Amino acid sequence: MTYAYVFGPVASSRLGRSLGLDLLGRRICSMDCLYCEVGSTDTLTTERAPWVPADVLLGELAQWAAEHPERPDHLTLGGSGEPCLNSDLATIIAGCRRIMPGVPVAVLTNATLLDRADVRADLASADVVLPSLDSLVESEFRRINRTCGGITAHAVAGGILDFARDFSGRIWLEVLLLQGVNDTPENLALLTDFVRELAPDRVDVTTLSRPGTWPGARPADRETLAAWRTALSAAARPAGGHAVPAAAAPSLTGRTAPDAPSTGPSSADAGHAGGLTPDGMPRITNGATTGTGPDVATDVVESLRRRPQTVGQLAQALARPEDALRAEVETLARAGRIRPVTDGLTHSASGEVFWTARHAETGE
Repeated sequence: MTYAYVFGPVASSRLGRSLGLDLLGRRICSMDCLYCEVGSTDTLTTERAPWVPADVLLGELAQWAAEHPERPDHLTLGGSGEPCLNSDLATIIAGCRRIMPGVPVAVLTNATLLDRADVRADLASADVVLPSLDSLVESEFRRINRTCGGITAHAVAGGILDFARDFSGRIWLEVLLLQGVNDTPENLALLTDFVRELAPDRVDVTTLSRPGTWPGARPADRETLAAWRTALSAAARPAGGHAVPAAAAPSLTGRTAPDAPSTGPSSADAGHAGGLTPDGMPRITNGATTGTGPDVATDVVESLRRRPQTVGQLAQALARPEDALRAEVETLARAGRIRPVTDGLTHSASGEVFWTARHAETGE
């Protein structure tokens, strides 16, 4: 069966073997972030609607579960935009629990709707919520996140705090830095105070690891990332008592930089007997295949349609040998089904080419 709204599982350094659910179906969001790897937002809105109806999404998930007896480590609600914009969110979370009992439900969110009581109530049934907040300096927030209407950093921060007061699950805060945009001392000071008040279970400080929407977006340097991770993890630990050190917490989220480098394992990786790759990603050995062919080609094209990736990132995400995927990528490129990224960030820090399926087949 071909799935429109269920994708993966992918290897996540935070969530382990993560099966993704796309609650939007296309690029519908309350932000149009400079760094977003899925491309520029098509519908910029704060209006909630059943963008992908619960019965459709849960029907796909039930079919996937019937065809794949091995369960993922997490069901991750995200997709091509802000999942809280789906007004069927609570029904979808409940359906996930019914279809895959015992599998934790994680929700990736830009937190722009958490000032609304109905959204907080819908989200409260999740096991893990991963809100993002990139800057508390209003001018930086507007520049990097390009929000819908009058959304402010202050309102987003307040919504996260309101949600956390009554939420019994885990909160993993994410901050993404762009060089020369939001990596300022002022922002670090404000976010340090915020983290101290929020006391999240975990703080992830990440940067661009794939091409973003804005060709000029550049990753923060290692020294800046290290300083921010040290400061924010220290701020979280005294209040929460159990925050994961940010230096050991790379990002693997639907919205931004899924394969940001890691300096150590996280608790979500513990179930993978294969350990970690040199980039800090889980090395999955169970169920990995070795060949090429139609199924592999489809997986590669679908993955690259969602976000640009290097061959190494594809190997990690699809749990397949890198040599086999490199051969498949070359075949698909010759056939015109994928192409190298030519604007902005075209190569990884290690010099690998970023590939994309956008513009190659569909003209997106």
